[in-house]
Amino acid sequence: MERVKKAIIRMAATPDRRLPLGQRCLVAPVLSAASSLYGLCVCLRRALYSWQLLRPLRLPLPVISVGNLTWGGTGKTPMVLFLSRFFLHSHSCTPLILTRGYAGADEASMLKRHLSATSAVVAVGKNRARLAASLLRRFPTPKLRVVILDDGMQHWSLARQVEIIMINALMPWGNGHLLPRGPLREPLHALQRAHLIVIHHANLVSETELKTIESTILRICSKTIPVFFSELVPSHFFEINSPNEKLPLSTVHALVVLCVSAIGCPDSFVKALIQIGALHIHRLDFTDHHALQTEDIKLITDKIRSLALVHDNKAAIVVTEKDYDRDPGVLQKLGEFKILVLCSSFRIMTFKSKGDEGFKAKLKELVCKSFANNTSL
Repeated sequence: MERVKKAIIRMAATPDRRLPLGQRCLVAPVLSAASSLYGLCVCLRRALYSWQLLRPLRLPLPVISVGNLTWGGTGKTPMVLFLSRFFLHSHSCTPLILTRGYAGADEASMLKRHLSATSAVVAVGKNRARLAASLLRRFPTPKLRVVILDDGMQHWSLARQVEIIMINALMPWGNGHLLPRGPLREPLHALQRAHLIVIHHANLVSETELKTIESTILRICSKTIPVFFSELVPSHFFEINSPNEKLPLSTVHALVVLCVSAIGCPDSFVKALIQIGALHIHRLDFTDHHALQTEDIKLITDKIRSLALVHDNKAAIVVTEKDYDRDPGVLQKLGEFKILVLCSSFRIMTFKSKGDEGFKAKLKELVCKSFANNTSL
């Protein structure tokens, strides 16, 4: 199944004309038919909400949705953390974070770990509308002041006042097809629902590429749609047995590293290690949310042993925070080797006269405009 997923991901990132003949003639038509059916279902469901045959739940609090148009790797979870800290520290507001807890619930675990020392409430459940209603009965409204809906763009059963759409600069639209033929969850015109658009991993592509992505957005949406740019800035490492002990980024300068990840955009992880300056870099990529199995542990073990043998034991495994939070226990099975977790902080970049302060001001304006009784935000 992992091989099938990887093959579909490769196809989704490849323009039709560059596909091998066999895939283009045999596999692509089947996936295209499935994409057409999927697109019809999406269109019908949107229509049911437009015709008010289905009605979203409206909460007595401002709801900020953080979502994406494509599959993972767009920076949704780092953005949710960024927003949570903004409301906690700048406005003393307790956020209620609603997350689905997909697959290994790695995002939920990561959010809980980072926000464990705060008053933020992280709630996990597939039906986030029902979950929110239940929690608001338990927690008094004065305590909870804002709701942040993680991966919420397609979760139409919950009304929102602010729609933030994240876009991966390294692969903004893939091959332009809907799932499963491509990476798109909805057609590109769904960008028109956005109040704020953030192009993530903007530091990893050229200025020309950023301008191309932005021009596509502005062609689809109103030219007044605010577009911002973000990056993940590496801050430090920690070893899996000492998560509270920060190690400097220079730790890997004399090491050969094996990047092991099961995230939506592994290229961004590898590029970060290149920028940090690891001595040599090798990689093992698994599909997003993949839980390591016995055969995967053996594969990783064989690879790191061969690297250690060639490079005089100056080798280490490096994983992302998301991979660590998915299952810290399974990484213990690799305990004979040095395992480092790369920690990064989310930042709105200053680009084209727009930056962090402009983003926060626009966010506050949108929330206060939609909920006049929450102007204290």
